[in-house]
Amino acid sequence: MQVTKGFKSGYVALIGRPNVGKSTLMNRILGEKLSIVTDKPQTTRNKILGIKTTPRSQILFFDTPGVHQGRHRLNEIMVTSALSSLQDADLILFLIEPVTDVGEDEAFILKKLGEVRTSIYLIINKIDAIRKDRILPVIEAYRGRISFEEAIPISALTGEGVAQLEEMIVRALPEGPSFFPAESITDVSQRFMIAEMIREKIILRTHREIPYAVTVVVDAVKRRETGALTDVEAVIYVEKDSQKGILIGSRGAMLKEIGSQVRPEIEAFLEGKVFLRLWVKVRKDWRSQVGALREFGFQ
Repeated sequence: MQVTKGFKSGYVALIGRPNVGKSTLMNRILGEKLSIVTDKPQTTRNKILGIKTTPRSQILFFDTPGVHQGRHRLNEIMVTSALSSLQDADLILFLIEPVTDVGEDEAFILKKLGEVRTSIYLIINKIDAIRKDRILPVIEAYRGRISFEEAIPISALTGEGVAQLEEMIVRALPEGPSFFPAESITDVSQRFMIAEMIREKIILRTHREIPYAVTVVVDAVKRRETGALTDVEAVIYVEKDSQKGILIGSRGAMLKEIGSQVRPEIEAFLEGKVFLRLWVKVRKDWRSQVGALREFGFQ
């Protein structure tokens, strides 16, 4: 690959515990909704690549699953996926919330960060929710636990400090080529993106165990010969019959509502009208079954 003098490129890993704002930050920098965002932890399950290209740089972000201790095989895969990004990254952004207590998940991440030689930046997110005089004590709580290049306070939600963070990233990255065409924003498939859109609506509409027991597989995205309509067929998998009943709802009301909410988003993504078919099926304890996890693309 040809390298233009002064052009910066490289991989940046976003690491942190669940619900700390990694997906919100990546979406904010990209200016596109690539990763789904909810107020529930463990929303991101896969390592997602987000690509930001400018005339002077190409930043390749790894939005990783939240690092946490869980009892399912799926949890183990998610943590392994998140930690694997540390080995591939040119920079690591360790996102934390603006609190001085270092929790078990943060302590576990700190231990893993101590095993890598990559430059680490401490990113204090959600500063819109605190007084500014509380930021320094947060930094002090982490100083000494790990060697980081710089501590940067931001709000991924409001955008405060994000432009400065992006400038820092570009300065820190090495000179290199463009790895992807300038118009690319990700390398994930069309079906994966649609499945995530559907899963997001399910998470937002349901409670308790349902969001964590759900996965979505898109079986078909097929444009009709006339070109006026695209058929999208997807199966929503859950672990119990009771969960299936909740997702379908009385006379199919819940499933219809999920479909009506996600259809406009899919149509905007595919740039055309969509005929959406959703089914709900039970795959008992799929989060702990190696065969099911492999079938659903987690291994």
